[in-house]
Amino acid sequence: MPAPRVACLGEALIVLVAGRPGPLEESADFERSIGGAELNTAIGLVAAGIPSALLTAVGDDGFGRHLVARASQLGVDTSAVRVDPARATGMYVKERGGGTGAATDLPLGASRMHYYRAGSAASALGPEYLDEASVRAILDGVQAVHVTGITPALSPTTLELTRALRSAAPRALLAFDANWRPALWRGREREGADVLRELAAGSDLVLLGEEEARIIVGSDDPDAVRRALPAPRRLVLKHDGGAVTAFDGPVSRRLRPDAVTITEAIGAGDAFAAGYLAAILDDGDLDAALAGGHRLAERVLRSTHDHAAHDPAGAVIP
Repeated sequence: MPAPRVACLGEALIVLVAGRPGPLEESADFERSIGGAELNTAIGLVAAGIPSALLTAVGDDGFGRHLVARASQLGVDTSAVRVDPARATGMYVKERGGGTGAATDLPLGASRMHYYRAGSAASALGPEYLDEASVRAILDGVQAVHVTGITPALSPTTLELTRALRSAAPRALLAFDANWRPALWRGREREGADVLRELAAGSDLVLLGEEEARIIVGSDDPDAVRRALPAPRRLVLKHDGGAVTAFDGPVSRRLRPDAVTITEAIGAGDAFAAGYLAAILDDGDLDAALAGGHRLAERVLRSTHDHAAHDPAGAVIP
């Protein structure tokens, strides 16, 4: 496996996808998969030709072993994944809307995630993880580190872990995807907004959606967002409907991609981050980065999977 060019730090999860659309209580069968924003991005980066590593922790259980084995099969470097003997691997169940009109059903094509991650192995990670030999070996060699706003929400120790990334990999580009998760900040929304703004302001590349921008900086106007976050060289604001406004220093672009038939939207933002970052690392300009992001995102939008991947033979996995 080639040396990783990007390290993606965050909780990787087992995903159980309801076998058929409709109310969750009527789903008897589930398809097992893997997910989590940072893992999805790592898989997408590999699909885009950028070797990547996953920094996380899993439980010493069957789910954790499957997650590591599957991520490795998809080309992600898992050499620094910590195995926690006392805590479980995080998991979420994906409910798929059937549009039946039943009180507990979702609209057709909609999805809802039910998280089972409290007290998980990854939530116990702290800054000391960055000093482990296997982690240092990766961080000392990568061009970029990718993290999201999910990780600092998991626990006080993962917040400190996220804050420590800049000093742990000072030569690497620090990419931050806001990924606001209301359930993780419930009852402490103001704290969450302040934390994410702090982390965004200290990053080199920032991605956020309109709703996230309103929460974090109080506006979804592109110029206002740029004024609120002047330090990151690269800033991407994702608009509803798929359009984006992107800044690279003083240069800006607004792009509206062609319409796509959406099977499911979960994971599309992670794929966009992967395609955008891959182009940046391969010295692409702003237009190439936006095109790369949209290309990977479209693959995820057309599937029920959370990530854009290739199998070991190089064939696209839908």
